[in-house]
Amino acid sequence: MNREPLIMVCTCEIAGRVRGKGFPARELPERLVKGVGWVPTNTMISAFGPICDTPFGATGDLVLVPDPACEVHVDFGDGSAPEHFFLGDIRETDGKFWACCPRDFLRRALAALDRVAGLRLYAAFEQEFVYTGVEDLPGSPYSLDAYRRQGIFGEVFTAALRRAGIAPDSFLPEYGARQFEATCAPAIGLKAADDAVVLREIARASAQRLGQRAIFSPILDPKGTGSGVHIHMSFIDEDNEPAMHDPAEPYGLSRPAREFMAGVLKHLPAICAVTAPSTVSYIRLTPNRWAPTYAYIAEREREASLRICPVLTLPGAEDAARQFNVEFRPADGAASPYLALGAIINAGVDGMRHGLELPEPRDVARMSEAERQAAGIRHLPRSLAEALDHLDATHEAKEWFGPVYLDAYLRHKRAEIRMLEGLDEAAQCARYALSY
Repeated sequence: MNREPLIMVCTCEIAGRVRGKGFPARELPERLVKGVGWVPTNTMISAFGPICDTPFGATGDLVLVPDPACEVHVDFGDGSAPEHFFLGDIRETDGKFWACCPRDFLRRALAALDRVAGLRLYAAFEQEFVYTGVEDLPGSPYSLDAYRRQGIFGEVFTAALRRAGIAPDSFLPEYGARQFEATCAPAIGLKAADDAVVLREIARASAQRLGQRAIFSPILDPKGTGSGVHIHMSFIDEDNEPAMHDPAEPYGLSRPAREFMAGVLKHLPAICAVTAPSTVSYIRLTPNRWAPTYAYIAEREREASLRICPVLTLPGAEDAARQFNVEFRPADGAASPYLALGAIINAGVDGMRHGLELPEPRDVARMSEAERQAAGIRHLPRSLAEALDHLDATHEAKEWFGPVYLDAYLRHKRAEIRMLEGLDEAAQCARYALSY
């Protein structure tokens, strides 16, 4: 059977799904310049498929242009067509970035961090998912047995990641039923989000070739364990030196880092609409799930929204300042990594601009609800609708997104909520499981 190789050029937009168009591989040189045709309303495609609301109508023309620095070409060696795709940027027909390009949203946030503080972000995404190719048995969390029973998936997945140009860091059976976690090495700026997108797609591609699925939905069973995405962040200065750690200061954070994290906490109810952007995200963000429910920062506290990670002091360990990082925890696989990371950075930069300061360290986990309220520690949104209202009411968000993109985002997600009206939590979880 004759075949001609094809290449996809893709983006990861509001719904957090990777979409794009294919073209003959022989046309790559010209497609790197002119891209493929795209339309504004494509960004309004919901997680479930239908477009239920759009500010763009049927008008407008754009191009989706491959980024030569973000090519994925993985041959699984099983006779199937290779995974060959580019991640790219959505541009106007004159080459300018479109106002709703997700990669440029992150690019602009990174530029603001550099402009305001002279810093670059060094980040890694720790992603949890459910692999359907393993039976759920009692006592499986973190077990060698669960690792053994997943068969060759982990090795196929790891090999494919490396061929895709991503350095794998870890792969393990997690706490939930059939749940696994994968991380890759940290990267600077835009590449960190690119790597997060590629990791998800390579997990799905590896599972599909084994007749299974890798599901990144936030939660599959309302009574079960959720799957989160934990975003680890640190700063690099203009001399390529670590700039987040100061052991003499509160939380071990340098002044720029404290201002940044204070900004994230200030805007957390709003940016949850971007980092936890599904209705079922808020089933996961409830007590006793090792997921955050309040907006606070703490050391080694897994129910904190911002967790200061431990530093190893073992012989031969890397310098403490280079290990030091803060983990953002209220995020999941329904989010576009570009929008999630961009929203976090924008919130943090706002804290830097205004010289915000973090509260004194305290044992928030042991405080009563009344004590938290008295201390000004806010509960995270309890629903996507509430988070969207916070985002809509945040005047800074209009600057971060621009009015067109913010309107599109709010309309997209509010339409998503309407699509689920009348469904109980279990039915909502089932709908999202098919999409992610």
